[in-house]
Amino acid sequence: MSSPSPLRKIIHVDMDAFFASVEQRDNPELRGKPVAVGGTPSQRGVVAAASYEARRYGIHSAMPSRTALQRCPNLCLVRPRFEVYRQVSEQIREIFQRYTDLVEPLSLDEAYLDVTENKMDIPSATIIAREIKDLILQETHLTASAGVSINKFLAKTASGINKPNGLTLIRPEKAESFIEKLAIEDFYGIGKVTAQKMHSAGIYAGADLKKFSEVDLIKKFGKAGSHYYRIARALDDRPVVPNRIAKSIGAEESFADDLADRYSMMVALEEIAESVERRLDKHGTGGRTVTLKVKYADYQQVTRSKTLNESIKSSKDLMKVALSLLSATEVEQRNVRLLGISMSGLDCERDEEDYVQLTIEFS
Repeated sequence: MSSPSPLRKIIHVDMDAFFASVEQRDNPELRGKPVAVGGTPSQRGVVAAASYEARRYGIHSAMPSRTALQRCPNLCLVRPRFEVYRQVSEQIREIFQRYTDLVEPLSLDEAYLDVTENKMDIPSATIIAREIKDLILQETHLTASAGVSINKFLAKTASGINKPNGLTLIRPEKAESFIEKLAIEDFYGIGKVTAQKMHSAGIYAGADLKKFSEVDLIKKFGKAGSHYYRIARALDDRPVVPNRIAKSIGAEESFADDLADRYSMMVALEEIAESVERRLDKHGTGGRTVTLKVKYADYQQVTRSKTLNESIKSSKDLMKVALSLLSATEVEQRNVRLLGISMSGLDCERDEEDYVQLTIEFS
């Protein structure tokens, strides 16, 4: 009879208000003030990140900059410096690599680490997490929050509990009781819409979710029901995967002035398609599914997709599909403030043998 597998030791590290914190670090005049990183209202900008001082005003990422300034007139709005953020992210990634090669980045500012076996032979994942936090502070002068537990879901949840500069451990024996008490809207991956749907079904906390069978949850929430059934029992066997294959590659552009005619939209789409072609070429891949994203002047957003029989990657081919998808929208009657093209069903996703690790970027 084989012995059970040892419990994994997973850390989730999440930088605190990363972009805004870098700006406050590099500009002393911004420290202690509400800061938002993003585009200017005149350029239809949105907030990419907000400092904790700004969050007290209800300012958050993806909020239009104009709205943010209305909520906080003394807000310091700073243009993003993505090259600097990427450099700092690489510094942080190098710190992770000192402890383990099993590092799965989710974005520039967060990652999972599997330290079940680690380069330092440190038995405690909590000690490793504390050392990593200390090193990040020493070497970048930024703070990070960390969650430690037996799987990715619990570690991710734990990292958000005591922000900023927090460190939270969810022990194996406490995992299920922790989940039972957790409010359903605090479950990672459950957004406002799903939370409201769960509330209507009488599900307000993990304990309520746990009462439902897997079959019932699948009936209510589709294939995600299986995932909800498992996380309600603190089960998550997803591995920490250091080489994350991109699910899609794309580009988009937000316009300072609304596009009101089809010709200007065609010109914009041609530039976007060329940008997508360059990114596909950079990663040595093509794709079969083209998705067109359109955001109208009133901020309503729609997407249209088409899956082809063969993979494409040239801007010429992308344009043909994008224009046909554009005809399936309401651009003839409504002005447009944003257009985007993305490719999925990527060749590199189907052929892992040819995979090269991708750099995760914020556009």
